[in-house]
Amino acid sequence: MSHHVFRRAGVLAATVAATGLLGAGLASAHVSANVYGDQPAKGGYGTIFFRVPNEDAKLGTIKLEIDVKPDYGIGNIRTKPIPGWTAEVTKSKLPQPVTTASGTKITEAVTKIVWTAQPGTKIGTTEFQEFEISGGPLPSTVDQLEFPAIQTYEGGKVVDWNQPTPPSGEEPEHPAPTVKLAAKSSEHGGGHAQTTAAEENAEAASSSDNTARWLGGAGLVVGALGLGVGAGAVLRSRRPAGKTEGTK
Repeated sequence: MSHHVFRRAGVLAATVAATGLLGAGLASAHVSANVYGDQPAKGGYGTIFFRVPNEDAKLGTIKLEIDVKPDYGIGNIRTKPIPGWTAEVTKSKLPQPVTTASGTKITEAVTKIVWTAQPGTKIGTTEFQEFEISGGPLPSTVDQLEFPAIQTYEGGKVVDWNQPTPPSGEEPEHPAPTVKLAAKSSEHGGGHAQTTAAEENAEAASSSDNTARWLGGAGLVVGALGLGVGAGAVLRSRRPAGKTEGTK
């Protein structure tokens, strides 16, 4: 086959790949809930990232609202600070207490989280932002969490991301962000165990880092002493030899 045929085949393959990536990007350009690392477990605690891409060619995104179903009975949620954005977590009194996997009765649960851009801040037309939350205990009676979202643009334009995905798995036009839950790791709330393990790993890493720094410092001291001894030896070797006996 000639080089022209190979060249045309390469161009065709690149075009098909680019088209596929573009289609995938367009299909996933919506507010989504993501987990980095292990899936949060039922009855435990977890960290979730809400990814918000800007889909308007002229307007920036200035607000994100996440609804948390009261039935989940999530008693505590914390937000990670983002420069230029304020976060507000709303708790509501539950009509009926929700019992967690550990037996605790929750009478107030988180029902809404709102991030609002401060003046001069927005998600630009070619940008996205991730909003991180951490909390629990998560419900133990569902296989996934669904978080209906509202994305607000400059000028008051609002887009609802609240459509549930049907059992067929076919994604609706405006799907609600969802996160799958893993099976319970223990009968007493695996989330606390995972959190403790993470803290222990971080502490061990810090200890290892401190040890490495100490050894590195000791190595520098030993090296400096070696240089000093070597320099002294060189200077001594360069001194003029003394006159021998009997020499005038």
